[in-house]
Amino acid sequence: MKITILDDYFDTLRTLPCFAKLAGHDVTVWNDHEQDVDRLAKRLADTEVLVLFRERTQIRAPLLERLPKLKLISQRSVYPHIDIDACTRLGIVVSSSQHAGTPSYAAAELTWALALAASRLLPQQIEALKSGRWQMGVGSTLRGKTLGIYGYGRIGATVAGYGRAFGMRVLVWSREKTREDARRDGYEVAPDKQTFFRECDVLSLHMRLVDATRGIVTRTDLAEMKPTAILVNTSRAPLIEPGALVAALQAGRPGMAAVDVFEKEPLLDTADPLLNMPNVIATPHIGYVSRDEYEVQFSDIFDQIVDYVAGTPSHVVNPAVLAARRR
Repeated sequence: MKITILDDYFDTLRTLPCFAKLAGHDVTVWNDHEQDVDRLAKRLADTEVLVLFRERTQIRAPLLERLPKLKLISQRSVYPHIDIDACTRLGIVVSSSQHAGTPSYAAAELTWALALAASRLLPQQIEALKSGRWQMGVGSTLRGKTLGIYGYGRIGATVAGYGRAFGMRVLVWSREKTREDARRDGYEVAPDKQTFFRECDVLSLHMRLVDATRGIVTRTDLAEMKPTAILVNTSRAPLIEPGALVAALQAGRPGMAAVDVFEKEPLLDTADPLLNMPNVIATPHIGYVSRDEYEVQFSDIFDQIVDYVAGTPSHVVNPAVLAARRR
């Protein structure tokens, strides 16, 4: 099979043990990011299997209609960047393991790193030291503070455990079913959303981006936060109402944000407000970017290719295509 892998920025996959699963196939790996439809159509013209790095590249009908040889898209996790209806219409199988029961420990660890870095002003202290200044301010400790977990799924539950280990009060807000999960795990559940935003010292978002969660954090919610509070977002930027975070930070509630995700990615505009506010620390969507996490994720992705070649497609998100898939 002719397999193309997009957006492997640092050519990491070839160095992982799981890459051996593709032995015998004709594999092309692209290390840049390309979204222009004409250029993508040209580089993918002979591709039979397309491997994606999460949501880095948009795969929509105008591109798919120009890829007559494409039979399978293999990826992991959610797929808002893929036109599933167009894939089904064109006979293209989309396989995407939802990694049930397996959290992204890499994303959870980055969440915690950002919370610690923001509370102790680590980026600012490091920059001050490098510029010849000895200390630039006074940070805060986390012990005894309230950690808010908005969305108690696999990653949210893992981060809650980190907070508990650090001696924090953990407060959860989520949909009713997962609130029950949090109670069962021994965590306190907020009586309502307003109280949740009002009481948290560190508030971390852990929800998938779907229609129901888009803009779920509003300007009103953010205005309830303490002027000393930190908002951490390693999930998806559009969980927050457009423009609300910058406005809230300018107004001083919350006092600080630590973000790994942005409305437009990759974010290359150095004039973006979030990159120029003294009360923001930011990382370039590296929550899942670790060699260990890649090995876990791409083992699943490559297994889906092996299954497809064997005639038993797995984790198919558009099962209606199976009766008329491309051969």
